[in-house]
Amino acid sequence: MCGIVGIVGCQPVAERLVDALKRLEYRGYDSAGVATLDHGVMDRRRAEGKLFNLEKKLSEEPLPGNIGIAHTRWATHGVPNETNAHPHFVDGVAVVHNGIIENFSELRDELLAEGAVFTSQTDTEVVAHLAAKYRKSALDSKAAMLATLNRITGAYALVVMFADDPNTIFAARFGPPLAIGYGRGEMFLGSDAIALSPFTNEISYLVDGDFAVVKTDGAQVFDYSGNPVSRARQISQASAYVVDKGNHRHFMEKEIYEQPEVISHALSHYVDFADHTVKPADAAIDFKNLRGLAISACGTAYLAGLVGKYWFERYARLPVEIDVASEFRYREMPLSPDQAALFISQSGETADTLASLRYCKDSGLKIGAIVNVKESTIAREADAVFPILAGPEIGVASTKAFTCQLAVMASLAIAAGKARGLITPADENELVRHLAEMPRIMSKVLNLIQPQMESLSRELSRFKDVLYLGRGTSYPLALEGALKLKEISYIHAEGYAAGELKHGPIALIDENMPVIVIAPHDRFFDKTVSNMQEVAARGGKIIFITDEKGAASSKLETMATIVLPNVAEIIAPMVFSLPIQLLAYHTAVFMGTDVDQPRNLAKSVTVE
Repeated sequence: MCGIVGIVGCQPVAERLVDALKRLEYRGYDSAGVATLDHGVMDRRRAEGKLFNLEKKLSEEPLPGNIGIAHTRWATHGVPNETNAHPHFVDGVAVVHNGIIENFSELRDELLAEGAVFTSQTDTEVVAHLAAKYRKSALDSKAAMLATLNRITGAYALVVMFADDPNTIFAARFGPPLAIGYGRGEMFLGSDAIALSPFTNEISYLVDGDFAVVKTDGAQVFDYSGNPVSRARQISQASAYVVDKGNHRHFMEKEIYEQPEVISHALSHYVDFADHTVKPADAAIDFKNLRGLAISACGTAYLAGLVGKYWFERYARLPVEIDVASEFRYREMPLSPDQAALFISQSGETADTLASLRYCKDSGLKIGAIVNVKESTIAREADAVFPILAGPEIGVASTKAFTCQLAVMASLAIAAGKARGLITPADENELVRHLAEMPRIMSKVLNLIQPQMESLSRELSRFKDVLYLGRGTSYPLALEGALKLKEISYIHAEGYAAGELKHGPIALIDENMPVIVIAPHDRFFDKTVSNMQEVAARGGKIIFITDEKGAASSKLETMATIVLPNVAEIIAPMVFSLPIQLLAYHTAVFMGTDVDQPRNLAKSVTVE
């Protein structure tokens, strides 16, 4: 979603604010803006589109000032244009906002009746009008902010400046994340630690219902009644990462090729490579005595959870309930304390996933968080944290986070099976050996299939619709392949369980419908080949993703056959993720779309 940065500094801040916004581009945005305060004069520059448009404006019309706020906007209320871009100004008040003000319509009507003039279509502008109104009513800036916060409802992170309070930035959080950064003689605010990493690695996170007064010499945090509260400082690891594309054309390509390395890092946290055993899982979740497991997530993380369901049920004999978080929390699923819940989120800030977590927590379940950001809200509210250790993922379409999520769940499923007495020491050694081989195999696959993927993508780009099929753990991969293709190439694609082909999708099969079949030579292979024959009989164009055994045993004519090395069943989902990622990537590149920041999408969805 939107990105927020603020600086109360001792040197000009405009360029520094824009540089920090660049670290938040991964969230997705459609406009950007920056405002500064200089000797009581507040000014701003805003631009539709990418940050270079804002940089151009700033080069033509620089902004002086040692205090400022900045924003990248992902449109919710109002079209993406300069008028709706943040910061919003009203009578000496500047506001940037991430989230949704749910009662903005009634507040807007109230303010209009009092004579207010609105210049945008956004819900954010009501916050600026309210703060200006209360400031004019003889309240000081802190009291005006508190009065405003007690009028609005919704999910929001707010950062506000007052022209007549030239040494202070105010901030509030109720939902989307917001962090305070501590510098030397200056202070910072940001949507996450990555945004603040050029300035400081000492941060504290606001929690829901926090209101902060930030000055050059520090920050005070209060609740909405004005009572002081304390938030611990911590050292962030985000500054250790260098976020650039290196020799790659796009962040997505870079992140695809980082997978062998980051998966090895992730696995080392969960398995002992020396003796081929899994390390004990976090004791906060007692897999041995669980009656069942609930898994919930959104988007690609949900599809990782679907693969995890197969593993937990097969290796640990744990019944798994899984649903997308936006449905899970409203199903009123009966839960009991002898179950546990796993929540998967790259950012650790996904609003629906967080709401589902709280629902399970209220039901007395132990909570596990599979996240990439250990300092995130989901991680902080969980009983056990299982980091995926993928490093910053900048491309909106998830790649390395997905396979690291899978690697972590595979390790946890083995640990759960071991704890429940269902995996023998010999079985454990064999499974961990397969996991240990995975980084090497993935490197081999990436080098092996790159030219074929690039060539095949040119042909695939001619089609308007694509179908993906798979069985077992390849069924979630079919869903993920379809999601990746439509996310970044904008080609309509759907994923189905191969056995469902005859129950509807087969009606779509003709010479204009490529069918991508994901079929390692596993216990499902023969049945999947039968489904392929049904496609071939109707003139469908088959792209067959299989392994050496599968290619040798199938005699069907295909549009293309992508042959991967023979691999163990437990690592097949990670290895077979690579061709579906590369196929989507190269198709999007060939079609000229914005690969890293596809239209209408955001990296971190922090409102429902």
